[in-house]
Amino acid sequence: MTTTSERPSETPAREVSRRVSQSVFDGSPLRVVLLVDVYDGAQQQFLEAYEQLCSQVTQVPGHVSDQLCQSIENPSQWLITSEWESAPPFLTWVNSEEHVHMVEPLHSCVRDTRSLRFHIVRETGGPAIPAEPAPGRRLQAHPRIGDGVIRHALTFTVKPGTEEKVAAILADYASPKAHVDDTTQLLRTSLFMQGNRVVRAIEVRGDLLAALRHVARQPEVRAVEEAINPYLEQDRDLDDQESARMFFTRAALPAVHHVVADDQAEGNRLALFYPARAGQGMRLAELISQHDQTAADDPASAVLRSTVFQRDDVVVRLVDVRGNSVDALPADAAGAAELRTLLAGDAARMDLVTDRRASDA
Repeated sequence: MTTTSERPSETPAREVSRRVSQSVFDGSPLRVVLLVDVYDGAQQQFLEAYEQLCSQVTQVPGHVSDQLCQSIENPSQWLITSEWESAPPFLTWVNSEEHVHMVEPLHSCVRDTRSLRFHIVRETGGPAIPAEPAPGRRLQAHPRIGDGVIRHALTFTVKPGTEEKVAAILADYASPKAHVDDTTQLLRTSLFMQGNRVVRAIEVRGDLLAALRHVARQPEVRAVEEAINPYLEQDRDLDDQESARMFFTRAALPAVHHVVADDQAEGNRLALFYPARAGQGMRLAELISQHDQTAADDPASAVLRSTVFQRDDVVVRLVDVRGNSVDALPADAAGAAELRTLLAGDAARMDLVTDRRASDA
């Protein structure tokens, strides 16, 4: 007989979570699944690299456990699962330079990987699984109800003094084909700049990884990427697989929270950049998310929908609003004061470079 660690609430889940379709801030344990395709003959090398990595990961705050599994059908297919106390410590680690260097030994023996992250909603098992969660362990209470759209962003910096040239290049290109395959489609690309920082936010229906690979193969996109190469602060060679991989790994800017108000009006899309103090990026993103969630509950608020992206000390708030402006800081003095303590500089509205939708999105 199995038991669940938490009884489902009698409150309809849609009523509880209808506005917030994505959030890493609810405190639930996180399960990370990494699918790995190892080069033929490199299995022992991969195992040794994993054992070295594993000894380091156990020292990372928030890490609970992990398992390494090998397919019983195809010895080149492996699976790494890990559990974390919650999503923020995992994201802090996986988006860090420490992680970039820690996983380098795996690159020479791995053909491809795919990472999936899940909040634990329910647990079942035998007597080893208690009827109630352990103290401090809180499972996600209700399923989130989404709109089928995956949101992701990339960010990078260009050499000071080249901002106008880069903006002109990024604004003037032919849009890639929106259709990826029978299940995946590009919906929208919004590109902003603030100073020498570029942020490209994309919305995809279907498989994000398939969409990113599709875009990278499009000649019009490749031409733009090659054109901005001389202006990038971080050197990259798109013909060198390792160089390109490292650049886009560091450029990834994951979405950590998305909220939608009841009003489904289109609105105007704005972006704001929040430079966080060292080590405070995740907390800053959480505060901004909380305030946007409160705004979405207020019919008088200008906020129609908001996505917060965060990596290290970079926090970006992409928001659709009524009108053409939104406050960078919370209206209440206490909230604004707390947020200011986490900022390394002033929050700033970013300049829109281009905002493109698929014709049938």
